Amino acid sequence: MKKKLALAMTMCLALTACGNQASSGDTPADGSQETIETPAPTAEPAPTTIPANYDGIEKVGNGAKISVHDPSIFGENGKYYIVGSHMTAGYSEDLQTWKNLANGYNPGNPVYGELFEEGLHVFDYAGSKNSVIPTDDGGYHVWAPQVIYNETMQKYVMYYCTSSTWNASNLCYGISDTIEGPYVWQAPLIYSGFTEKNVSATDVLDYVTEDYVIENYIKGGGYNYEDYPNAIDPAAFYDENGNMWMVYGSWSGGIFILEIDEETGDVIHPEADPENNVDPYFGKKLLGGDHKSIEGPHIQYDPSTGYYYLYLCYGGLAENGGYQIRVWRSENPDGPYEDMAGNTEIKGNHAYYGLKLSGNYYLPSAYYSYKATGGMSTMIDTDGKSYVCYHTRFNTGTEYHEPCVKQIFMNEEGWPTLAPYTTSGETLSQTGYDMADMAGEYYFINQGMEIDDKVAEPVMIYLNEDGTVSGSIRGTWTVTEGTPYVHITYNNKEYSGVFCKMMDETGKVETMTFSCVGKNESIWGVKY
Repeated sequence: MKKKLALAMTMCLALTACGNQASSGDTPADGSQETIETPAPTAEPAPTTIPANYDGIEKVGNGAKISVHDPSIFGENGKYYIVGSHMTAGYSEDLQTWKNLANGYNPGNPVYGELFEEGLHVFDYAGSKNSVIPTDDGGYHVWAPQVIYNETMQKYVMYYCTSSTWNASNLCYGISDTIEGPYVWQAPLIYSGFTEKNVSATDVLDYVTEDYVIENYIKGGGYNYEDYPNAIDPAAFYDENGNMWMVYGSWSGGIFILEIDEETGDVIHPEADPENNVDPYFGKKLLGGDHKSIEGPHIQYDPSTGYYYLYLCYGGLAENGGYQIRVWRSENPDGPYEDMAGNTEIKGNHAYYGLKLSGNYYLPSAYYSYKATGGMSTMIDTDGKSYVCYHTRFNTGTEYHEPCVKQIFMNEEGWPTLAPYTTSGETLSQTGYDMADMAGEYYFINQGMEIDDKVAEPVMIYLNEDGTVSGSIRGTWTVTEGTPYVHITYNNKEYSGVFCKMMDETGKVETMTFSCVGKNESIWGVKY
């Protein structure tokens, strides 16, 4: 029996032709974006030059060597695969260097199959110039793939979408006998972006009445995108009881969830339950709506904590769009999900809601700043280690991006933290570290709560052996004896996380790091 990893793709759409926000996702027509103003650091930022004892690298990117947008990761037999928007795919044996398996809209694509074969009806509704709702640029749009092994079907299933405009999309799926494909297209699943005139081109009227469509799904003569989802970014997963679900949605009406019929791979449309935000066609609404910049959902159940974690992307996916990774958690697969502040819904500026795990940042050993970190998926490997895989851009003045994989550490309270550096096989100590290893001078960043293009630059702090923190911030730190768990308090906020020795971005220098979260913020430190 193949191991079920419940891995999913966060379909945060690519900038050129893979976005569902006007030019790069569901960005409102006026281009507006909410931001949060935060106080300036209490000291000058640390120099972004690399320490004297460091043998740096001068290159664009992080060494991944391929460019796959919205990488959805799946591990099998010591090998790792990613599939991404624009019909791309790759594989790796070390989670660092990747090789191409498929790249682009090519007939006979070895992974995605014969999507362009006449008579398949893949693009009947959306995703091509000949669709019921044509693409804006006349090209093909195949986005947001995610692969999961369906144990009942004993098939690999790829969920993805075809998309024409910023809210007209169609979820669909294909199956394969092997992880590398080809995936044979099966059927459409969910439609969005329809109007009263073209709803008959969808399956919506099989589940609701025409009156229901007019009263709920249509607004101002067009699709009611503020309350109902854009049918993109599908991510299937198994719950702790072996039931299968699919979370999906982007900007527009928010994030929704449906059960999956494991016998067929198709979605199960529920009974209407307005009091619990359950729509008979689209499913249950989890978060978002009102066209806020929330997209690319992915849910991972972690048996070590007993929680389901809802990972999301906020912001615009361009290099200057403030793209970032957030997370909420729940004891149930269909919610309610809450953030570190106990919020279960978003009121007003969404930048204040959800634990921000990663945004724009610079740390020593990276030749460029990392920007627009998002489009993620997660996995729990066979050894129990958890990882997040996402694409990142760089401050090079271009939209070039590469996949990046980091280890996820759970803190004592069951909230995820991200390792500061990309993974290189590090292992969290189960017995803790010596004081000499932990105390000392650190390059420190707080990623804040902003949704903007600012880069979190490091400042210098000192974790002193007497338990005080000095330098650019002042506070205290404590360690749970015999464990890697650390608590850092400053500015009347407590951050909880872990110490971990790991290699920096060069793969040549081992450094002590810490990663902590508190009040929906993440702080990182690296010691040289």
